[in-house]
Amino acid sequence: MRKRIRAALVGFSLLLLLTACGGQQKKELGYQLDKPAAGEEIAVMETSMGEMKLRFFPEAAPKAVDNFKQLAQKGYYNGITFHRVMNNFMIQGGDPTATGTGGASASGAPFEDEFSESLINLRGAVSMANSGPNTNGSQFFINQAPASSFSGWEYYQQGYDVYKQSPDAFTTQYGSWVDMSKISDTYKKLYTENGGNPTLDGAYSTTKKGHTVFAQVFEGMDVVDKIAAVEVDGSNKPTADVTITKITLEKYQG
Repeated sequence: MRKRIRAALVGFSLLLLLTACGGQQKKELGYQLDKPAAGEEIAVMETSMGEMKLRFFPEAAPKAVDNFKQLAQKGYYNGITFHRVMNNFMIQGGDPTATGTGGASASGAPFEDEFSESLINLRGAVSMANSGPNTNGSQFFINQAPASSFSGWEYYQQGYDVYKQSPDAFTTQYGSWVDMSKISDTYKKLYTENGGNPTLDGAYSTTKKGHTVFAQVFEGMDVVDKIAAVEVDGSNKPTADVTITKITLEKYQG
């Protein structure tokens, strides 16, 4: 009888833990760099410059993942260009007008941000592009900034110190910054070793604004780098189109 009671209490405690975490156990910061599990659904993105493979994170960004999958399945992204390319920063696509102002979500309406403390804009992270809070549609970008271009944490700490002196003035001039009071050693190490763009992390932002991470490139970052290195005009638009040929969903074989 005591064993049954003890087992019931353990099960109840686990249920409370899962409920507190939204029905999911919280993932460790950095898990986005792990390879997919065998049988996990991934995206294969074929471009005019090569192929890349993406791992999804539906447990943290279910709306963004579902939106991307729906658009991919109906061929929405086929033939669309990477209309904004900034070497050592990111490559952006998903706009059928190639202007940076077009595109729509699978439902036709903007959807809200899904910031996670466990998913950040490391090199290779695939994130929703937006025009402000909760304005996600079809556009996305892939963080390309390598570790060699990372500014270092002293730079971000100095900026944060200035922010604390006059938050409103700083935000008006510079926008969001990294809230260094929230930054752990693990977070610092991930960016130092991998590169990426910490000022885009909504969960760690001084303004609580940012970009939802919903996938990670786990194969094909060499292709991302090739796209990032193309010649661009004054608006960061490639002078020769770089297109998404198609995006297919398939099971990862391991």
